Amino acid sequence: MFRYVHTNIIARDYEKMIQFYKEVLHCKSIGESRDLKGVWLDELTGIPDAHIVGEHLCLPGYGEDHPTLEIFSYDTMNDSGEALINTYGIAHLAFEVDDVETTLEEILKAGGGQVGKVVTADYTDKQAVFVYAKDPEGNIIELQSWKDKEINN
Repeated sequence: MFRYVHTNIIARDYEKMIQFYKEVLHCKSIGESRDLKGVWLDELTGIPDAHIVGEHLCLPGYGEDHPTLEIFSYDTMNDSGEALINTYGIAHLAFEVDDVETTLEEILKAGGGQVGKVVTADYTDKQAVFVYAKDPEGNIIELQSWKDKEINN
């Protein structure tokens, strides 16, 4: 077997982040909370006395248990700086939504932020609306909405 399983976010406040992703971006609890520690975790992470707490949330639009967004906090955290859209590594999580502007408003009300402007892009047979936003801890989220182009004769 070979399949995608999850993406992990390390949060300063995992409980607040879990609520944000559930309430604003429609992720769902699947009963997979974690409180992990032990020699195996120390060896896996390379962090002595590592302790992780958090939860797996099922991403919207998929099955009942996968893929998930894994939101964890460590007892000891490394804070190396702000995430930017052009930073090396994973840049953002993308969610397709019915209405980009409405979802962006919900993100802002829930303590998130906005990176750039809401834009409309034309493709051959579709039109898309995009915006980059941030969750309450600064992780970048892309919102996108697609519709078929109207064909004028």
